[in-house]
Amino acid sequence: MQAMVFDLDGTAIDTMDDLVALTNQVLREFGMPEHTKPEIQSYVGNGALALMIQAVPPGTPQDVTDAALARWKELNPQFDQLSAPYPGMREALAQLRANGVRLALLSNKFDHGVQVMIDAKMPNEFEIARGERPDTPRKPDPTGLLSIFAQLDADPAQSAYVGDSPGDMQVAKNAGCLAVGVSWGYRSVQDLQDAGADVIIDRADQLLEVAGLK
Repeated sequence: MQAMVFDLDGTAIDTMDDLVALTNQVLREFGMPEHTKPEIQSYVGNGALALMIQAVPPGTPQDVTDAALARWKELNPQFDQLSAPYPGMREALAQLRANGVRLALLSNKFDHGVQVMIDAKMPNEFEIARGERPDTPRKPDPTGLLSIFAQLDADPAQSAYVGDSPGDMQVAKNAGCLAVGVSWGYRSVQDLQDAGADVIIDRADQLLEVAGLK
């Protein structure tokens, strides 16, 4: 395998407790009802705007939703104390790199939030780390993923995208690479299977099997 590109939240790093704390902090500031962890978990995967639209009460005016989203992004860098790479992830990435597999990360999180989280929790693990930005539309649009493969000089047909959501499986299909689902993320295995996952793994060290190294 030439390259593996990873999702961030729910795949490389467990950020859920921080996402819950952050989202509820913003809702409190705006005088809105808070949500449970399972509720907020169900909102994650399609970017911050999609999360906020679902978190605010139905019928919230668009300008209020936009203001809440801006505050969410402003506070985001402060909420990383509870986040950590999943067990075995760093070790698996090190072995992949040692065997010549190129590594990158592509998330639907806004790009600045991706850079802050990666710098804090997984520095120097990925050659490229990218979030949503003007030239990188949200997954399952394959534009960002194909651009990363091109930068890595990797053939999509000999590469993989690793994620925990249906959108992750769909972007892999749209880019023509292997769709690898992880069972430890924020969506169910059934969701991943329904979205066309080629393989589902339960531990980070199984990435080496996917790459043909075990």
